[in-house]
Amino acid sequence: MPGGKERALRGRIRSVNSTKKITKAMELIAASRIVKAVGRIGGARTYFREMSELTRELLVTLPSYRPALTRTEAATTVLILVTSDRGLCGGYNSAVIRAYEEQVRRLDSPIELVGIGRRIENYLHFRGIESKVQLNGVTHLPTLDQAYSLMRPIMERVDAGEVGRVVVISNRFYSLGLQRLEETTLIPVDTSAVVDGADDPVAHFDFEAEPSLETVIDTALGQLVVAEFFGLLLEASAAEHAARQRAMKNATDNATELVRNLTRAMNRVRQDAITTEITEIVGGAEALAQGEHAMSGDER
Repeated sequence: MPGGKERALRGRIRSVNSTKKITKAMELIAASRIVKAVGRIGGARTYFREMSELTRELLVTLPSYRPALTRTEAATTVLILVTSDRGLCGGYNSAVIRAYEEQVRRLDSPIELVGIGRRIENYLHFRGIESKVQLNGVTHLPTLDQAYSLMRPIMERVDAGEVGRVVVISNRFYSLGLQRLEETTLIPVDTSAVVDGADDPVAHFDFEAEPSLETVIDTALGQLVVAEFFGLLLEASAAEHAARQRAMKNATDNATELVRNLTRAMNRVRQDAITTEITEIVGGAEALAQGEHAMSGDER
C-alpha cells in the first residue's frame, strides 16, 4: 500500500493533469479564433482603404474646407479604453490600465472615459472612477454597428464643440508573435495624412453634391473615423485571442513541467519506501539468523 506522502503526490499529479487538459483546450480554442479574427481584419482594411480613397477625393476637391472633425478648440479629451471581458490573457489588460494611468498623469485637460470590456469596468469601479460610457461583450466579436453606435454620440459632441480629442488605448495585432499596445488619436482627423498618403494627391472626379459638398465631406470623414475605430476593435480582439493562446500555452508548459517534477518526487518517495522495506526485511532476516545461531550455541 502506498504511503500518505505518495498518495498526496498522486492526487496533485491528477489535479495538475486535469488543469493541463483545460489549458490545452483553451489554447486550441484561442488559436482557432485568431484565424477568424485575422480574416475579419483583412476585410476591414479593405473597407478602410476604399473609404480613405473616397475621402481623399472629396478633400482635394474642396481644399479650403475645414471639417469639424479636424478642429481641436475644445479642451475635453475622450479616452476609449479597450480591454477584454474575460481574463487568462497575460498582461493584455494590465498594459491598457498602465497606459491609462500614464495618460492621466500627463494630461492637464478634462478627461472623459469610455470603457470597453469588463476588465476596465472592474478596475474603474474598484478605483471609484466613473466612466461616461461602459460597453461590454464587444471584444470577442466586434461589429461595425457597435463601432458606429459608440462613435456617433462622440462625433456629435465634437461637432457641438464639447470634445476636442478622442484617443483610443488598445492592443494592436501585427502577427501571431507580435502584439503591441498603442494610443491612436481618432479625432482630430489628420487630413494631411489622408491626402498626402495617396500616390497622386489630385482630384480625379468632379462631384455634384446635395445639399452641399461640405456635408458630404463631413459624412465621409465621420465614416472614415468609424471604420478606423472598427479596425482597432478587430485588432484588439485578435490581440486578445493571441495573448490568451500564449498565456494558455505557457500554463500548459508549466503544468507539464510540474507533473514531471511531481512524478520524480513521487518516484523518489516510492523508492525510499521500497528501500526502507528491503532494509527492514534484511534487518529482520539478519536478526532471525543471529537469534537462531545464539539458540544453537546455547544448546551446545
